[in-house]
Amino acid sequence: MEMYVTALRELFDSSGFAVLFSPAGTGNLVMIIVAFVLLYLAIGKGFEPLLLVPIAFSCLLVNLPLSGIMDLPTAENPSLGFLRAVYFGAQYEIYPIIIFLGIGALTDFGPLIANPITFLLGAAAQFGVFVSFIGANWVGPIAKSFGLDVAFNIKQAASIGIIGGADGPTSIYLTMKLGQEEILGAIAVAAYSYMSLVPLIQPPFIRMFTSKKDRGIVMSELRPVSKREKILFPIICTIVAGLVLPACVPLVGTLMFGNLLRECGATERLSQTAQNELLNITTIFLGLAVGSTMEADKFLQARTLIIVLLGLIAFIFSTVGGVLFGQLMKVLSGGKINPMIGSAGVSAVPMAARVVQRVVQEEYPGHFLLMHAMGPNVAGVIGTAVAAGVMLTLLSK
Repeated sequence: MEMYVTALRELFDSSGFAVLFSPAGTGNLVMIIVAFVLLYLAIGKGFEPLLLVPIAFSCLLVNLPLSGIMDLPTAENPSLGFLRAVYFGAQYEIYPIIIFLGIGALTDFGPLIANPITFLLGAAAQFGVFVSFIGANWVGPIAKSFGLDVAFNIKQAASIGIIGGADGPTSIYLTMKLGQEEILGAIAVAAYSYMSLVPLIQPPFIRMFTSKKDRGIVMSELRPVSKREKILFPIICTIVAGLVLPACVPLVGTLMFGNLLRECGATERLSQTAQNELLNITTIFLGLAVGSTMEADKFLQARTLIIVLLGLIAFIFSTVGGVLFGQLMKVLSGGKINPMIGSAGVSAVPMAARVVQRVVQEEYPGHFLLMHAMGPNVAGVIGTAVAAGVMLTLLSK
């Protein structure tokens, strides 16, 4: 009988339960709870489920003790952990780039081509990126005055700032490109959470910086865009962006390649694959890779909460920056531009444009601003990629 008891004790001591319910496993237990919270938000509340479900489940897997799922090969154990193998695709920035290809194949740049001035709104909505970048650099001195040892280096500050663009793949790409994978989990969770919360975050700030009269401005119908223009746009955009800012070529280039597949009319099968199978498969792998970085010792830190807070500040300032620039364009155009469309300059496509439409229809049910808002919205995708390119150019030296 004693032999069986000893065997059971040894079996328990070698199991994950022994670690999980020991003092050393407290962090793992907390992260498993975090994984359940993320699963609830994704499945129960619909917060970006396509990415948060893989992230949350991967977070759960990586915090199960002794699983070896993130192991690197050693002389004693030459096998490679499953999530470690998946993580390599994020480490070498493959997944975000392929995601951009799929986004390009899904995106209609027609509203932007029809009204090119909305490029400026997409650029103005990157204001929050640089505000939060500066704020993250100030965290260290401010925290020190309160006796806290929390600080971000300049590359981490850039990764935090890019959350303001409301573009998850770009946030992940920049974080990995700058070698800041230790904050990847917090960056990705913040970026995708705020993308899903666009309908809640943006309306109060849109109303705060516009009057009812502003919101009632009727914009003229957009001109038709020819097929030739739609084919030339991605080619010209790639060349111009690539020559002006070479660091943004991987993101802008794949975005425009995906769009060319969509618009040229000769590659329908490739376009459909990029929009569906390729994008879906890559989304799964990207989510698993991000979740694999959410180990307890890396995630359960004070700076995680600060990253989430700074990300929110970045997103708010991006929204406000877009609306204020929209006000400037309203004045310069003689009242022909509705300033609300500036808030759609963040790259949460098409959610930000839909928010503009919803806000205007609450007061003016007959108004239709969706297509006008799509111009700055798709410009924001390019704008965030360019902002990331600026960060890379300045910080990679």
